[in-house]
Amino acid sequence: MKQLLSDKDIAQQNLSEEQIEKEMDRYEKETKKYAIWDDTITKGFISWLKGEKIYDKDKKRISFYVDEDVSDKWQEYMETHKQYSTLSKLIRAAINNFIEQEEKSSKYQKFAALSHDLKQPLTAIKGFSQLIMESTYSEKLSEETLSIIKNIFDQSVLLEKKIRGVENNTPSAEFDIDILLIEDDHATINLITTYLKGQGYKCKGVSSGNTALEIIDSRPPKLVLLDILLPDISGVDLCKELKSKDKYKNIPVYFLTGLPESDVKEAVSEANADGYILKPFNLADFKVLFNHLDKVKE
Repeated sequence: MKQLLSDKDIAQQNLSEEQIEKEMDRYEKETKKYAIWDDTITKGFISWLKGEKIYDKDKKRISFYVDEDVSDKWQEYMETHKQYSTLSKLIRAAINNFIEQEEKSSKYQKFAALSHDLKQPLTAIKGFSQLIMESTYSEKLSEETLSIIKNIFDQSVLLEKKIRGVENNTPSAEFDIDILLIEDDHATINLITTYLKGQGYKCKGVSSGNTALEIIDSRPPKLVLLDILLPDISGVDLCKELKSKDKYKNIPVYFLTGLPESDVKEAVSEANADGYILKPFNLADFKVLFNHLDKVKE
């Protein structure tokens, strides 16, 4: 009988020729790969006998060259992000994230175009209906006609609010956020984001905890400022979720709330938050956030 493996290979595995043939059958059934190709034992089969990992048939090896400083930079990143145990894992994650961001950016651009197209006729409808109601011409109209026009105006205002609400809760195409504000009161969002932007910080405000999680997942902010009472998810639970994940646990989280301070302190301790700001607040209270961000820069 023809010897299938070298004496050295057989000695290493301590297998007889009959056992080797059985192993070949098992290898081909398990891996869908050939044990013999062109009258030669394949390296894959020998590696399989040694217990080495065999990749699925539908997987394809891709390799490329990079400069040494690029490789060193990747290695340094892996040292501080232990979830990426190998370079291949880091590269796969980076490529998948890039594709995901491209798709999200495309969706946002389509939504922005749709929003713009809706606002143009809405502006005319709202403007003309208001003009008719406030002009002297309205005196010549019947009460029924005026009621219809007023209803048109009211509905246009509602539609405008809904469009703006969707806009505020849609992740934008931006990729860097200093402070992510999660607050269900739009007036408070406008006040704080305006103030923070005036201080030179890039701030994004949303009114939904789930929307915030989507944003954090796609482009983590440097700091999170959130209300404890949110319409869809508790601020405490949201903070706990962030602190439980390796890639987010180092993001500073501050509560912004009108709850009694004793309750807030308990929430900070429970969720492992980094601090809190009480409502009603003074603008000077936000200095603690600036100090934290300055430390990150250093």
